[in-house]
Amino acid sequence: MSVYIDEIKKKIAQIVRFPSYQQPAEPGMPFGAPAAEALTYFLSLAKNMGFETRNYDNYAGEVVFGEGEEFAVLVHLDVVPAGNGWTHEPFGGEIDNENGRIWGRGTMDDKGPAIIMLYCLKALKDEGFVPSRKIKLIAGCNEETGWACIDHYNKVAHMPEEGISPDADFPVIYAEKGILQVKFSFTVKGARFAELCGGERPNMVCDLCTASADSSYGDPAAFGLTVEGGKVVSRGKSAHGSAPSEGVNAIEPMLRYLKLDGMADLLFKDRFSLGGLKDETGELTFSPDMIKSCGDQINVTCDIRYPATMSEEQILERINGYGIPYKTVHSQAPLFGKKDGFLVKTLCDVYNEVCGTNALPIAIGGGTYARALKRGAAFGPEEAGEESTIHQANEYITFEKIEKCFKIYKLALERLTG
Repeated sequence: MSVYIDEIKKKIAQIVRFPSYQQPAEPGMPFGAPAAEALTYFLSLAKNMGFETRNYDNYAGEVVFGEGEEFAVLVHLDVVPAGNGWTHEPFGGEIDNENGRIWGRGTMDDKGPAIIMLYCLKALKDEGFVPSRKIKLIAGCNEETGWACIDHYNKVAHMPEEGISPDADFPVIYAEKGILQVKFSFTVKGARFAELCGGERPNMVCDLCTASADSSYGDPAAFGLTVEGGKVVSRGKSAHGSAPSEGVNAIEPMLRYLKLDGMADLLFKDRFSLGGLKDETGELTFSPDMIKSCGDQINVTCDIRYPATMSEEQILERINGYGIPYKTVHSQAPLFGKKDGFLVKTLCDVYNEVCGTNALPIAIGGGTYARALKRGAAFGPEEAGEESTIHQANEYITFEKIEKCFKIYKLALERLTG
């Protein structure tokens, strides 16, 4: 196994060096050059291993192993922007042998698991394993910002009905909350501020918010803010939009400073009367992640993750009651699988066998490619109790995690396609 692990470390470090967050489209590169380059790199690795590969117009690509009924392994090579607060180069792919880590955006979400899965296929192939199903390792390039990659793949290729996505948590995800991203438009008359701006992506807790404001608002320091370059600055801590409690949102203190307490209360306390909604898949989360002013209008984009047994219509019905103009930016229906179904049970058994545990399937607020399948489940790499740096500064994957995932994913592929 060690020969594969050494190679995996090197390849994760190399693919992290492509800053593959969504950038302006270029001819033949719908999500920008870095995303296309990351996909080309990934497929070239697979081709050199002897696998059949296909590039679907730089939206997505696939690696094919075996024949028969199709089985999908869905990964993504795009990332969210680096954000602020890094002490390691976000796209440096630094291999830290002293601490047993690789640093960089995408190491855990989701380039690291993508490379690990590719090497699991190589290891199985090298051992002479002949899968009874056609394994399609599908790599998308737009998972973080809209899933246009999956839409395109469905038009030009055939999506398997069953599969996994190594882009969430262990032991295995049987359910994922619904996702609803909404842009609200607030009207503020007579404001003495301008250039209010914060947040980079709808699914990242805002860690930096700035505004130009006159001195009549008082001392920014009283609200924990600073003045830098003539602008008032609010700093927070980024986190995944599905887990806002793990971050510190920079928007609320800025709204308080600008005397917009009614807006702050609605967004951060009342949450449009959505607080407290929950079921077995967890409680609804509401995260105002982006804000931008334009004249007397302030647009705020909020990321909502609602319980899997609820519907989008139920959520919007409550929002409609407030009479505040909004538009839906992005939505995905929940995933609700069977805990005792073959796929989920097999994956859970594999995890427990490798780790010596007795864990049970769980539900999450994050959204993964598993929703693109009729029978899908997210499977690792995060585990309860460990530090999460996904969508945060100083994202990393440990050498221990790489080895553990390699063992788990390889055995899972054998069990599900053998």
